[in-house]
Amino acid sequence: MPTSKADIVADVDATLTILQHRRREGRRWRVTGLFAAILSASIVLDIATGPSMLSPAEVLRSLTGWAERAPMTDAIVRSLRLPMALMALVVGAAMGAGGAQMQTLLANPMASPYTLGMAAAAGFGAALTLTVGGFGLPDMVAVPVGAFIFSMLAAGFLLALTALRRRGGDTIILGGIAVLFLFQSLVSLIQFISSPELSQQILFWLFGSLTKATWTTLSITAAVTVVCGILLFADSWKLAALSMGEMRAASLGINVRRLRFKVLAIVAIMTATATSFVGVIGFIGLVAPHVARICVGEDQRFFLPMSMLAGALMLSAASVLSKSIVPGALFPIGIVTALVGVPFLLWLIFRRGSVA
Repeated sequence: MPTSKADIVADVDATLTILQHRRREGRRWRVTGLFAAILSASIVLDIATGPSMLSPAEVLRSLTGWAERAPMTDAIVRSLRLPMALMALVVGAAMGAGGAQMQTLLANPMASPYTLGMAAAAGFGAALTLTVGGFGLPDMVAVPVGAFIFSMLAAGFLLALTALRRRGGDTIILGGIAVLFLFQSLVSLIQFISSPELSQQILFWLFGSLTKATWTTLSITAAVTVVCGILLFADSWKLAALSMGEMRAASLGINVRRLRFKVLAIVAIMTATATSFVGVIGFIGLVAPHVARICVGEDQRFFLPMSMLAGALMLSAASVLSKSIVPGALFPIGIVTALVGVPFLLWLIFRRGSVA
């Protein structure tokens, strides 16, 4: 039976569409691989940078054990700097994933765990714990626990807003802003009534730092981040549908309110865990998703992993900068991320007319 001209045209269009889709996917894989390669180089550079400067070759020899090296080099690389470098990777990935899913979930380009007040709540929990003396526990245990508890309390408030009927993303954003200002004001109050020494301790924690990273804290943070990342990726198609609008997602049989509640809870646990060990680090969760969106688009199969890679790369690079600004001195990493994040966010605004 002869094929009509319309059928031939339809077949050609379908073939071209498939080829274009494959080219887009190939480009996304290449960009993802490039980010992974740059991140690997950044980790090596992060380990090499510090008061005792090491060459990348020394770092690689120590990590792989392929050649002779000084015992002191092994101690510096494996015991001191490697946990910090890997903690930057894990925390950055957690912040990037959290920001990506918050922006998708609430359809707001300014949404992130930081702007929703979870980080400010963690800061207040840490400040309160330091003020009362750790409730009889060592500071290295009490401060993360206090930060985690108050971050989860802030998340619980947002989850309560999600559970209310006829409450959408705008309500959660406004509630997050209220939480942010509330806990920032409470932290300022604690600093005002505290001694200069205690106020300095609180201030340093609020700036964020990787210096107290250990293999134990790294293992906890990495395990939570991996599990939460897998759970988020499992709902990638639902989040992709939600990015096209709540009505479209509902028409596909997705319970939007239940999805919002679930994703917000996962992000809260992941963010609270990361923040409780490294302090308040802003802009990673806000900027990394925009970088991912520019590079690979909104396809959740690529958007979520790329957001994690972008967040990890940003925090790793910030760690390098924090040790390089003044040789021998270590700047709080939260200051570095803000100094880099603000110009980048302004560039996004002027580049695209908005950050949406």
